[in-house]
Amino acid sequence: MDVPGPERRLAAVLAADMVGFSRLMEADEAGTLARLKTHRIELIDPAIAKNRGRIIKTTGDGMLVEFHSVVDAVLCAAEIQNRMGRRNADVPPPRWIQFRIGINLGDVIVDQNDIFGDGVNVAARLEALAEPGGICISSAVRDQLGERLDGVAFEDIGEQNVKNIVRAIRVYRIRLEESPASASDGTRGAAKATGKSKKPSIAVLPFANMSGDPEQEFFADGLTEDIITELSRFHDLLVISRNSTFVYKGKAVKVQDVGREFGVDYVIEGSVRKAGDRVRVTVQLIDAETDRHIWAERYDGELKDIFAIQDEMTRAIAATLPGRVEAATHDRANRKPTDNMAAYECVLAAKVLHHRSNREDNARAQLLLDRAVELDANYAHAHAWKACVLGQTWVYGWCADRDATFQQVASELETALALDDNDSDVHRILAALNLNRDDHDKATYHQERALALNPNYDLVVVQQGELLTWLGRPEEGIDWIRKAMRLNPYHPERFWSHLGRAYYCAEKYAEAAEAISRITRPDHTHHAFLAAIFAQMGNAIAARAHAAEVLKREPAFSVANHLSTQHYKRDVDRQRYEAGLLGASLPA
Repeated sequence: MDVPGPERRLAAVLAADMVGFSRLMEADEAGTLARLKTHRIELIDPAIAKNRGRIIKTTGDGMLVEFHSVVDAVLCAAEIQNRMGRRNADVPPPRWIQFRIGINLGDVIVDQNDIFGDGVNVAARLEALAEPGGICISSAVRDQLGERLDGVAFEDIGEQNVKNIVRAIRVYRIRLEESPASASDGTRGAAKATGKSKKPSIAVLPFANMSGDPEQEFFADGLTEDIITELSRFHDLLVISRNSTFVYKGKAVKVQDVGREFGVDYVIEGSVRKAGDRVRVTVQLIDAETDRHIWAERYDGELKDIFAIQDEMTRAIAATLPGRVEAATHDRANRKPTDNMAAYECVLAAKVLHHRSNREDNARAQLLLDRAVELDANYAHAHAWKACVLGQTWVYGWCADRDATFQQVASELETALALDDNDSDVHRILAALNLNRDDHDKATYHQERALALNPNYDLVVVQQGELLTWLGRPEEGIDWIRKAMRLNPYHPERFWSHLGRAYYCAEKYAEAAEAISRITRPDHTHHAFLAAIFAQMGNAIAARAHAAEVLKREPAFSVANHLSTQHYKRDVDRQRYEAGLLGASLPA
């Protein structure tokens, strides 16, 4: 009797491997694994599922995937490589996560949930031939594809002899649209003749150990590395890698020389001094072109837990520096005519106008953001901020058609997310959008993504407090909003509004009144909150006075319409606010 052989079938096999996995793990083990996991969850696994692939196995830095169609396999690979290129665009080159991908069409042996054989081996060898961020395919795949894929170019690189395969393999490279991470000139994000945005760039020099204690050297080096890592989270900064700047460790340098060598706008210098049980860190931000000091600060702490001190100082420095860089860059931008601004500078100026929270400045911000998108249509950050500024018009009723504006906000965010789903601002604004839809679950997802991408960004931190308030957790919300105020002592006035709402929800009415009274130009919504607060406190005279201000500024005001703009998840919180408004004699 014949014994049946192993099951065989024809399959399109995709082999992928991460470039420089060991180097990245050595430099930042936990961070590398976390970023790789994020890419898997948000990009790679969904792309495989969308193109009807089946993950056969994964290794620490690679995977094997089976497809029934070579078209599906190639479309999946192209999507992964294109989107990974965009994700790397705002990450320093030493931290790029890139993949090589090989695709073969061949006979495979099926053993339960695994596949083996020549078809698999060839795919693995093709992957090894691919460039970082590239795709190599066999002639069998090329023949099957024919001309069925628009916009995909093939480069015949001839027959290749590869390890453990006796015969030569004819190999083709798939040419994708050049991604920012694969640009050969090393000018990622630099301004080109096409008007591409140029971010402010910064080099962090190794902090000097002034303690006379060699054992404190690790503290100074660790602080420097942590600051570089945290600053790299800000998409509006191009940060030079640790490996580049540490060549200056222990050397006396001229800031202008450093600026010329690395091509950076700003340089950070610092020192660490230990005295007894205390440690002092000084940090300075310097304009690399003029050698002018822009900002300096000193941090002191007890040396009980040196690592806790290191974390605390890193957070403080990383939270403060981007704002100082932004202010300095804005000063530069103001000296140029708008038509000559780079896209980044347009976005920067628009942010400043947006934070003023008035109709005229909002309109000017929209014009600047339109200009930024015109200069660089693929600038995700510009699309995100355009959504944010349009969202402000929607919130305050500064738009002629609220429904159309809301749809435009959603459209801009969809574009921004497709261009770069690793930008904390994109997720921050998506969280706000979904909150306005009363979709608390989606809002929470995007808020958590924003916070994970940049935990020291004051706008993300304050929004965490705002969201927690809407979810019925105001005590936690108060802590987050207070943290945002510490991160940015020059915060927009609306932070006080968020804090007042959180205190009101926590039934701390005196604190709520004090917070909202910090707003210098209150609108009718602020007066409505103050009316409800004083009604809850039993101060009828103050409640009626603020209610009168509400109706003076917004004669058509009604409690029902106003409550429809509030996003409380719990009925008890909505009912509390309703009782306060009605108690102030505002019209139902």
